[in-house]
Amino acid sequence: MRKQGTFTAEFKRRVVEELLSGVSRPAQICRRHNISSSLLYRWKKQYGWGRFGNEPTEVAAMQERIEQLERLVGKLALENEFLKRALQNAIGKADRRESSLSATKLSSGAFEEGVN
Repeated sequence: MRKQGTFTAEFKRRVVEELLSGVSRPAQICRRHNISSSLLYRWKKQYGWGRFGNEPTEVAAMQERIEQLERLVGKLALENEFLKRALQNAIGKADRRESSLSATKLSSGAFEEGVN
């Protein structure tokens, strides 16, 4: 295997186009160019995004948009959960304060009755 970063964008584009043409199987391409299959499929994904001087494919553009929206949904779900817990804690503290104030009023009222 070669060291990272030694491949040009043109080389990557040619390798991916060879894969997409169907002339050679992925394993053959990997052996011929001395690259790993994971690298080949990463380049294929990047090719779809238009990273090698080619036009991005519609499917890749839609996939990228889906990934962005999934990240946004995840972020909003975390924020929602955080806010729910914060509200529950605030309500719980308010309820505890009310109950302690009620108990204090009852005990002070009983004390005053006993003094008279």
